[in-house]
Amino acid sequence: MNILRASKSIVCFSLATFALLVCFNNVADYGSNYAFVQHTLSMDTVFPENALKHRAILDPFVWNLAYGLIIFAEFLTGALLLIGAIGLIKNIHSPLAFNRSKNWVYLGCLVGFVLWFFGFIVVGGEWFCMWQSEKWNGIEAAFRFAVLIMLTLLFIAMPESESDNN
Repeated sequence: MNILRASKSIVCFSLATFALLVCFNNVADYGSNYAFVQHTLSMDTVFPENALKHRAILDPFVWNLAYGLIIFAEFLTGALLLIGAIGLIKNIHSPLAFNRSKNWVYLGCLVGFVLWFFGFIVVGGEWFCMWQSEKWNGIEAAFRFAVLIMLTLLFIAMPESESDNN
């Protein structure tokens, strides 16, 4: 058995489980993180003198739409990574099929990176000035997720040697 391929499969499965669990938690406890989206988009906890408050979105329909898109992206991230993990496991002894299965992982990592880096850090953190909020600041968590996703992507993309069977 190729230990590196097995490790990649387990890492991918772990990240898929994480994304799907985040999605499940947001559906099961909708209100908790809905409040996060509401406060971020409404910019009601940024510095009072903030000159960028005109960007605030005060429409509950948009808050729900944004939260729905976040939940969908979490689900899509987890589903693509799970498909990738299953493909990696199923094809662990076939280098060509194993490498083709990596494409699902790459797609899952891309969706997750776009969500947590672009969505939370760029849009939430900078456009809506989330970094100014003491209570509703998710930049550190989003950064951790984005880094873990990129590390996973780099690890999965790393080539395996056919002679590496230990």
